[in-house]
Amino acid sequence: MAVLTFTPEGIYCPAGDFHIDPWRPVPRALITHGHADHARPGHGAYLATHAAGPVMRHRLGDIALDWIAYGETRRIGGANVSFHPAGHVPGSAQIRVEVGGEVWVVSGDYKVEPDGFCEPFEPVKCHAFITECTFGLPVFRWRPQSEIAAEINAWWARCAAAGQTAMLGAYSLGKAQRLLAAIDSSIGPILTHGAVENTNAVLRAQGLSLPDTIPVTPETKGKDHPGALVIAPPSALGSTWARRFRPVSTGFASGWMQLRGIRRRRAADRGFVLSDHADWPGLLQAIRATEAEKIFVTHGYTEIFARYLRSEGWDAEVVPTEFTGEDLEEEA
Repeated sequence: MAVLTFTPEGIYCPAGDFHIDPWRPVPRALITHGHADHARPGHGAYLATHAAGPVMRHRLGDIALDWIAYGETRRIGGANVSFHPAGHVPGSAQIRVEVGGEVWVVSGDYKVEPDGFCEPFEPVKCHAFITECTFGLPVFRWRPQSEIAAEINAWWARCAAAGQTAMLGAYSLGKAQRLLAAIDSSIGPILTHGAVENTNAVLRAQGLSLPDTIPVTPETKGKDHPGALVIAPPSALGSTWARRFRPVSTGFASGWMQLRGIRRRRAADRGFVLSDHADWPGLLQAIRATEAEKIFVTHGYTEIFARYLRSEGWDAEVVPTEFTGEDLEEEA
């Protein structure tokens, strides 16, 4: 029997009678991280890392949540389970499942470049690896984070000098805090949308260091904060909420900004190529490091990526899931 199977509810371990990041309600769910496409409501019991748990509680309410440390082995039924850093967002994990000496790893979402903010990616050797491939095309190759941060700082400074508010779209969990930790907060005040600020508060309470931010309230006026940078979810850009900050220059931080057509469709003034997912070289680096014999590919350019892996000698196949990766339209 396979260590993990793929069911209508999600990835399932028969030996342990649990699911990993299930998309339909199940009795027992092991969760890789707190983004909405992986941590969903309605499960009977949840298991996540100590760092992912508070955000999950913030987003899902009073769930039945148990905690596990990175590297700790937990026996669940007939399976040994451990969580290992995925480098995606704070608390994100790959989940290692061992049954009868056979090891499978579910990557969740991951990136291999250390960002100085969340726990860095840790390769885990296994027999089978279930990997995302959100950016599984050779065109996706990320530049160092320090270079992107310098571009954002220069744009923000130019906006401030021109009397504009710089408004940057970024997911409220992970991307927003990564940006806050990387940019030069001496350029001007930093204002945050409620969704971003609420997540900031959860992560600050866990001891993560972030620069001072000013929450945007109904009374906030852009003219009262000259030279400001506003960080908001993608859905807030161009909304009624954003109008108070005019004149404004909009920017968007996402791996999708690598594609010119998407940059044009977003109608943002600036696109900054920054992703919390692995790029093409990162995906291949992670897969090689696992030394896995079998690769299962989920969400992204799955058919193309699996075909490439097969051409390079891997036993690779596509597994349909309901994960979304880095979605331009959703506040994930």
